[in-house]
Amino acid sequence: MFTRSSFQTPDMIAQHHLLNDVADLIDKGVLRTTLAETFGTINAANLKRAHALLESGKSRGKIVLEGW
Repeated sequence: MFTRSSFQTPDMIAQHHLLNDVADLIDKGVLRTTLAETFGTINAANLKRAHALLESGKSRGKIVLEGW
């Protein structure tokens, strides 16, 4: 995603335009997050819960653990 800025390519400004376009689409409700579950702070118990959901084959979307 950030190859242009990482390598300072001549068309680096294109990344700025792409991100602005994506932000506009999010603001308009055209694009939506795939966030499905938030299990709170990352710790052993929540990591086990998240992993169990993944192993069940019933998860849909992103699973988030917070607080790195």
